[in-house]
Amino acid sequence: MCGIVAYLGNQQAFPLIIKGLKRLEYRGYDSTGISIHQDSQLQIYKKVGKVSELEKAVKGQALQSTIGIGHTRWATHGEPNDVNAHPHFSHDKSLSIIHNGIIENYSALKKELEIKGYSFVSETDTEVLITFIEDIKTQNKISLEAAVRQALCTIEGAYAIVIMDRDNPDQLIAARKGSPMVLGVGDHEYFVASDATPIIEYTDEVVYLNDQEIAVINRDGFKITTIENEELDPYIQKVELELDEIEKGGYEHFMLKEIFEQPNSIADSMRGRLDAKTGKITLGGIREYADALAEAKRIIIIACGTSWHSGLVAEYLFEEFCRIPVEVEYASEFRYRNPVINKGDVVIAISQSGETADTLAAIELAKSKGAIILGVVNVVGSSISRASHEGAYLHTGPEIGVASTKAFTGQLSVLTMIVLSIAKRKSTITDSRFKELLSDFAQIPEKIKRVLASNDKIEHISSLFKDASNFLYLGRGYNFPVALEGALKLKEISYIHAEGYPAAEMKHGPIALIDEQMPVVVIATRDSSYDKIVSNIQEVKARKGVVIAVVTEGDVLIPKMADYVIEVPQCDEALMPLISVIPLQLLSYHIAIMRGCNVDQPRNLAKSVTVE
Repeated sequence: MCGIVAYLGNQQAFPLIIKGLKRLEYRGYDSTGISIHQDSQLQIYKKVGKVSELEKAVKGQALQSTIGIGHTRWATHGEPNDVNAHPHFSHDKSLSIIHNGIIENYSALKKELEIKGYSFVSETDTEVLITFIEDIKTQNKISLEAAVRQALCTIEGAYAIVIMDRDNPDQLIAARKGSPMVLGVGDHEYFVASDATPIIEYTDEVVYLNDQEIAVINRDGFKITTIENEELDPYIQKVELELDEIEKGGYEHFMLKEIFEQPNSIADSMRGRLDAKTGKITLGGIREYADALAEAKRIIIIACGTSWHSGLVAEYLFEEFCRIPVEVEYASEFRYRNPVINKGDVVIAISQSGETADTLAAIELAKSKGAIILGVVNVVGSSISRASHEGAYLHTGPEIGVASTKAFTGQLSVLTMIVLSIAKRKSTITDSRFKELLSDFAQIPEKIKRVLASNDKIEHISSLFKDASNFLYLGRGYNFPVALEGALKLKEISYIHAEGYPAAEMKHGPIALIDEQMPVVVIATRDSSYDKIVSNIQEVKARKGVVIAVVTEGDVLIPKMADYVIEVPQCDEALMPLISVIPLQLLSYHIAIMRGCNVDQPRNLAKSVTVE
């Protein structure tokens, strides 16, 4: 959720951290703050709103320091305001802290500290944590490192923290549990961040901290220990990320850029894996557990949000082509209902960031019961990728826009390749059908380019419905999850209420909502459910609903019934979600822009949900 950036080196910390926070602003943007060591004191500058508001507030001030910590907040405890913004001081202002996560027992700790005479200025759990650390350090007369370790053994919850000490301007202490954190190793300088995007401009060498690890960083080096003070040998990795991948590249918004990147991002997800000419799929990431997957009696897919929708498509694919029963679960509910998990069950965890807290917790539960975990994530080195037995990266490049677009199609691409490779292994698909699907699959990037060429038409349609209060999205079969995804995209970035339904379920309730003011988006491509979806459109029109239909090129029947039509190229219905979702992404984008919404940073949302 929140974004963390810290620096220790020879450069001026404040401008470097500001730049890093802008790159992390997609993680949280309720408020922003920075703490630096200046004039033998810790100074904190923070402001409600985006990073630009903080820049305006400090303009003209001489903020000279070569050490600092910075934060963009997604509010949990306490409303977004200047006081609750991070960083926070300890009681005597000898320590400052930034924190991503939730301290679950902060209320009890706060009461104990108040009894001791401490007072608090904010409503946050973070201020309680840093005051608790100060109390341990002072009462026990121990080092800050020892106090941090002792405090972290007491608190309950998730955290990624960086702490700065007034009395030691040459040291940062960082730690994580349940929230991502990466340490960048430069030339006599060190960086700490929630992910690698603020770091790559300065170094491509990083250390990914694992849960319950502490990094003590000094100007001459760093050490990493466990919370029990066992020193570890850090594994320094190269980050395969280019600076231009996290820039807008001439597009007005990251979301639009990422929508238009999908022909390339899908091709990247296939590269080295799918060869339509030879009829082969090679997935090295699941090689060791391929037999277990093929022999599985049950597959459980766990995910949240958009990733859950891609899991629904995968359910259809696995059951049709592999004949394996599949359950798709919300990770946020999975572990709270005492699920039945048997040894040998395969759990596929889907997450763009690879850091989703609910999904990570569900993984740990499933592993404890003997399940095999396969991760499908985008971010290399992320927590889910490390917690999984095996898995596959999307290779779609960084996704900055909060509303997931290219990650969704990347997930569909990888999941489809997993399905087809297992179906081939099990002989539950004929050779001719397998080759036919591979050939069609390889053409998807070019077909998406043809859909993107309809952008102007979709923008015009969007202009007609930008003031609508409600939308209904309908689909059948493989296109039902696409209807759910289209509705989610619209409501999360335009703030219009939207619902997705299986088209046949419309008669069981939603049809009561339909009138001449209700836009109904119907994914009506030519497939095995075509005749049924035609009937559903007729039902909508009989009640004066306004139909926006996504149809297959050359369709002559539905355009006579629908009010507005968006054409997409023909492809196999099992692959159609990769194509039919594109116009829905563009529709939501244009409507949101016309409503004056910030599509890259929609209100109340963050890119990576690292707290429960």
